[in-house]
Amino acid sequence: MALKPSFSNSKFECGTDEAGRGCLAGPVTAAAVILPIEYTNTILNDSKQLSEKKRNTLKPLIEEQAITYSFCHIFPDEIDSINILNASILAMHKSIAQLNTTPDFIIVDGNRFKPYHDIAYETIIKGDAKYLSIAAASVLAKTYRDEYMERIHKEFPMYNWKQNKGYPTKEHRAAIKKYGITKYHRKSFRLLPEQLKLEL
Repeated sequence: MALKPSFSNSKFECGTDEAGRGCLAGPVTAAAVILPIEYTNTILNDSKQLSEKKRNTLKPLIEEQAITYSFCHIFPDEIDSINILNASILAMHKSIAQLNTTPDFIIVDGNRFKPYHDIAYETIIKGDAKYLSIAAASVLAKTYRDEYMERIHKEFPMYNWKQNKGYPTKEHRAAIKKYGITKYHRKSFRLLPEQLKLEL
């Protein structure tokens, strides 16, 4: 099913989404994208439905064809301080703030958001599989976050972030148990199951 170009028919409708909310390490990353009203793209979809190769092919196309786009990382110390939901929304707000054009409507993937200034918005469950601008934001958030995780993988290769991107895989949890945690881990998250308590 083809994704819809817009929700509101506003000229500068912004889609926003985040990546990395469920990870044990690394930032939560959001992106915001305003696409031209007549924009079409038959490949673009929710980033989780796309292969890494397709996401990496789409990223420069989205950046070239968007009216404006932006992304923002919120790092583990702030996630631990304000909690992951607030950090996700803050990342979206900061991404919107960095756009070159002020949106006149915002569509958000999911069901939680806080008003951004006085701009009208709509939360849309599974919005990244319904609207092109949210799908575009999901691709940018995911690819920029993956690039960051691949960079910090070089610093701590034993956690294999290049592969697991900080998600709670068995391998990642086994490495936490063996090596402890790094400055990139989220201390407010349950890093190990209860029976494998970690001294923080």
